[in-house]
Amino acid sequence: MKLWSESFKDGAAIPGQFAFAVIDPKTHVALSANRNPHLAWSELPAGTKSLALVCHDPDVPSRGDDVNQEGKTVPADLPRVDFYHWTLVDIPAATAAIAEGQFSDGVKARGKAGPVIAGNVLPGARQGLNDYTGWFAGDGDMSGDYFGYDGPCPPWNDAIVHRYIFTLYALDIEQLPVSGKLEGSVVVTALRDHVLAQASISGLYTLNPAVKI
Repeated sequence: MKLWSESFKDGAAIPGQFAFAVIDPKTHVALSANRNPHLAWSELPAGTKSLALVCHDPDVPSRGDDVNQEGKTVPADLPRVDFYHWTLVDIPAATAAIAEGQFSDGVKARGKAGPVIAGNVLPGARQGLNDYTGWFAGDGDMSGDYFGYDGPCPPWNDAIVHRYIFTLYALDIEQLPVSGKLEGSVVVTALRDHVLAQASISGLYTLNPAVKI
């Protein structure tokens, strides 16, 4: 099973157009194009009945004390936790690719609708909540349910480069046995007993101009 992207090379930097925010020399960050990257795959195993896609950042600070604070740096040795940027389940097995911008094109305050995808973008597929839902929960202008893809926006004062891991799973069932708003951790737990094969690629991103990729 193979997975690749025409939007970035595996292990290389993710271009800013696929991020939630980019570096701004005056304000630290500015909102970006927030387009989902192109992804394509091949060599699915026999018996594949559906696909699931998960994108997560395993490098998110476990404490927010120093996050985006002037005069402070999020230390490299701080324990890190997962942050889910995209879960897409019940992808028909005949699907071979996702186009750039097909599921996200721009930042939408209060989040995109879901879990059912609007229109006929990918009939039958469902998108889960990403973790911007929790991040913006206390923000009067941005709070809401963030379904689908929203790209990288690591702390602008983080000492490390963040990794964004896109994993495609070939499953032995047509529909994942989960309902509701489909949080990332719930999706990952639900699919574990149904995985026939999986493939991953990763990209790197930082908003800290002092950190080089």
